[in-house]
Amino acid sequence: MGMEYLPVLLWLCVAVCSSYPLHESASDDDAGMQLLQKYLENYYGLAKDVKQFIKKKDSTPIVKKIQEMQKFLGLEMTGKLDSNTMELMHKPRCGVPDAGAFSTFPGSPKWRKTHITYRIVNYTLDLPRESVDSAIEKALKVWEEVTPLTFSRISEGEADIMISFAVGEHGDFVPFDGPGTVLAHAYAPGPGINGDAHFDDDERWTEDVTGTNLFLVAAHELGHSLGLFHSAKAEALMYPIYKSSTDLSRFHLSQDDVDGIQSLYGTPTASPDVLVVPTKSNSLEPETSPMCSSTLFFDAVSTLRGEVLFFKDRHFWRKSLRTPEPGFHLISSFWPSLPSNMDAAYEVTNRDTVFIFKGNQFWAIRGHEELAGYPKSIHTLGLPATVKKIDAAVSNKEKKKTYFFVEDKYWRLDEKKQSMEPGFPRKIAEDFPGVDSRVDAVFEAFGFLYFFSGSSQLEFDPNAKKVTHILKSNSWFNC
Repeated sequence: MGMEYLPVLLWLCVAVCSSYPLHESASDDDAGMQLLQKYLENYYGLAKDVKQFIKKKDSTPIVKKIQEMQKFLGLEMTGKLDSNTMELMHKPRCGVPDAGAFSTFPGSPKWRKTHITYRIVNYTLDLPRESVDSAIEKALKVWEEVTPLTFSRISEGEADIMISFAVGEHGDFVPFDGPGTVLAHAYAPGPGINGDAHFDDDERWTEDVTGTNLFLVAAHELGHSLGLFHSAKAEALMYPIYKSSTDLSRFHLSQDDVDGIQSLYGTPTASPDVLVVPTKSNSLEPETSPMCSSTLFFDAVSTLRGEVLFFKDRHFWRKSLRTPEPGFHLISSFWPSLPSNMDAAYEVTNRDTVFIFKGNQFWAIRGHEELAGYPKSIHTLGLPATVKKIDAAVSNKEKKKTYFFVEDKYWRLDEKKQSMEPGFPRKIAEDFPGVDSRVDAVFEAFGFLYFFSGSSQLEFDPNAKKVTHILKSNSWFNC
């Protein structure tokens, strides 16, 4: 990608400033017209001529430009500065313009590779660092799931996408405007500043919608970083106006977003194998999968290197979130020493290890490798002798805590200290309201915990501390 896209992007990413400075005696009508002028200049390519604009506000070119804006934003095309138009102009939005009859940037710039690196250069003080990390990772996952793209974070040096928080003038000649209006802007794919995403640190960034939700804005801006322009469809993530009413628990890309990104990169390819199936003469083919049975329940569930493993009897389903159909395998064809009918499993991502439990013992695996020194007693973890088996377990990578569920109680392991925390066990129902039945399995995805009990599954929001959805256990299999 050459530098020819840089001037284009500097024009495309002009941020709207505060309302045009007014003299104290200026009328409300003039104030509204001057705000409209700045909006049309910054987002719809209006030439910058203040006097002509105010004098000729009823001229055909001005009416057409207002109608262009109203059409793009889904408003009635009155050609006038009516109340609905004024209201929408005051809403927070992305700093990238809306003008252009295309879903991608002019010339359709895109990354000429499928593995993209990103780096979070600095952090807002509004959120813990791990919350920012999680929001950016989740935002990239939105696009990863519908394309062949993969992303990895680096901690130093030049990444393809450099992500930063800044206020006012911040080195790209496109200054931010303080709280409100412009939330962020980003550049289309390419070298240097191209591909980078900048967030206005004068906003109040939050994990929910009490302020400005970082995940929602990041997912939108990173769409620009991948080559998408703005969409005129209000339901699309790439619509330019920030929607604070979005139900985060039900968030998904619109078909317009999917069509746009796939026009650049195509549809997802099969995930590269993270596990290598050994070919053995005595390996047996798994029986026909009962994955869509209404009574299906699992022995254990765990993530493994971005995939989810659902264990049942002697088999497991291997599900990538990027592919619709899960694979179905014998446990023994991957890990000959692991037990069938296991009790629990969980992944510690920073150790690249999955722990498997059955009875009073546990095993450890890394990819298709079975680690030496196992099985070990579950009591080496600090569980009391009264605990004979574990029903379910899950590890929180941000907090570096692992939760062990036993009947109606749970214990918590500090992964840093490798010791059980004091004050446990605690009642599951008290700290996870709505999770009243015995837990068969649990895993974490998209910031939610998924608790399995029999053929049912509860989606639990740990921030709101409530169950948000009740699902069938096999809902991950598109049954």
